[in-house]
Amino acid sequence: MSTAQTLLLGAIAGATIFLGLPIGRMQNVSAATKAFLASVATGVLVFLFWDVLSQAVAPIEDALTSGNDGTFLWRAFLLLAGFGVGLMSLVYYDLWMKRRRRKAFLGPGAASTAEFEHEHHFTGMSPARWLATFIAIGIGLHNFSEGLAIGQASASNELSLALVLIIGFGLHNATEGLGICAPLTGDRERPSWSFLALLGLIGGGPTFIGTVIGQVWVNESVMILFFALAAGSILYVVMELLNVGRALASKPVVTWGILLGLFLGFATDFILVAAGA
Repeated sequence: MSTAQTLLLGAIAGATIFLGLPIGRMQNVSAATKAFLASVATGVLVFLFWDVLSQAVAPIEDALTSGNDGTFLWRAFLLLAGFGVGLMSLVYYDLWMKRRRRKAFLGPGAASTAEFEHEHHFTGMSPARWLATFIAIGIGLHNFSEGLAIGQASASNELSLALVLIIGFGLHNATEGLGICAPLTGDRERPSWSFLALLGLIGGGPTFIGTVIGQVWVNESVMILFFALAAGSILYVVMELLNVGRALASKPVVTWGILLGLFLGFATDFILVAAGA
């Protein structure tokens, strides 16, 4: 497989994330439906959380069982540091954004409508849009690591493995588009196509970037770090989506949605394993 073919297929694997993005423009959605969609997204992300942590921990365990203490300690440090940064950076960033929104109402004197609109523009987006952006960032970090795997397999002339990875990751990305846009369904302001395209680039674009880098250079420590960053950011998003689901619908609705999301995640993974076999 030529480099151009690998890069094209890597781009296709990342682009499938756009298939689920139009759901973000759904309007007049009931609270129960929004909760169910958010819960399905949560289930998909719970699977991804398990998946990326498994891939990050595997090389650390290899170093431990081989008796290479220095490599083990370095990789374990990368895992903990990356996970902490991925999780806590989003926590503190969200707190900072909320403080800025609060100042729009409580800042010295009465805030005019124009001032609030300027502040709202500065902080960026509604809470639903911020949550969708956080999801896209977490998935993007995950997909960058997947792109590295595609590029590395192709560069090593493991063509069948590279094709299987492209197919499997493409299937995963198709479900991740739903996860990104679930918080946007029924939002007061319908997201523009350009905003949805931006979310798709944030979430799916790193697959292509990782494929490019993986073609020429791959480092185990870099992969561990990006998997750890992805796991931390995904955990934060899972916590946020659970809060959304609980506020909108009953526990059975939320639980069934999570189960469906987990099923979608594992189903695409089993297809990947079966194709590899």
